[in-house]
Amino acid sequence: MTKAIVINDYGDADVLSWQDISLPSLGSQDVLVDNKAISFNMIDTYFRKGLYPMDIPFVLGAEAVGVIKQVGENVTGFSEGDRVACVQPKQGAYAEQRVLDVANLVKVPDDISGEIVAASLLKGMTAQYLLKQTYQVQAGDTIVIYAAAGGVGIITTQWAKHLGATVIAISGSEEKCAIAKSNGADYVISMADTPIDNIADKVKEITAGKGVPVVYDSLGKDTYLASLDCLQARGLLVSYGNATGAVNDVNLLDLAKRGSLFVTRPTLFDYISTPEALAATANDLFDVLQKGIVNVHIGQRFALQDASAAHKAAESRQTTGSTILLP
Repeated sequence: MTKAIVINDYGDADVLSWQDISLPSLGSQDVLVDNKAISFNMIDTYFRKGLYPMDIPFVLGAEAVGVIKQVGENVTGFSEGDRVACVQPKQGAYAEQRVLDVANLVKVPDDISGEIVAASLLKGMTAQYLLKQTYQVQAGDTIVIYAAAGGVGIITTQWAKHLGATVIAISGSEEKCAIAKSNGADYVISMADTPIDNIADKVKEITAGKGVPVVYDSLGKDTYLASLDCLQARGLLVSYGNATGAVNDVNLLDLAKRGSLFVTRPTLFDYISTPEALAATANDLFDVLQKGIVNVHIGQRFALQDASAAHKAAESRQTTGSTILLP
């Protein structure tokens, strides 16, 4: 038995239940991991609400760092005592212990703290695929990043600056714009005093009317058309989150009349679907962490059993940087 945060029904943050669960028996390719730090990600709220349906009941959470306590008989490449991290779509991270297939694990370098990895792995690998795979940011590009003071936004901004981009950061308040600026953003737009319908005007003003080749939009429904209007001809909207709701009723003529635009709705797990892809993406992140190119700010720490408080804080936009849960 172990303790975990379980969802017995979809709903608001109060549906999160701290309870005992049974662990499955250890398979030949499995390991038993003691979790030491668990990440909160906005995608956790989508699973909690049922936007991404799961069989109920289930343990929430996609990402954690821990120490291997036991290995299956056919496990190779991993040993008891190894520090490992796991990110996977089938959930289960909000627990004191887990049984995991080694195909979903990456080793954590000795010179990076477990809390930093828990705070950055999913977010940092998201930044990696956004900047280097979905659209390959080049030196001289000017790009737009929404929610730039959040966990993904801070990492993406720092990494984009390292790649030589000019960053236009969009955040929800003057305070969060200051955070984005402190992490390298060249220009900031506060949604507190800039209506959504005027965001594109601000971007066009900054870019002398040209627009940008790519917009990274984690908000979704409310900003979809504004994001399209920020793009230059043949630009790409990367709509990778649903913080204001899912984008529905996409009209392809909206893309044509704005300059033959492109839109994609990617998810991380399609970019790390093999052990090789997972290792390559994670190791690219570990490299920029080790070199100090990306610095991770842990804005909030909650006890694992208080996960509902973490969800409420994030959904009311009261968080900055990354949030972690501690067993």
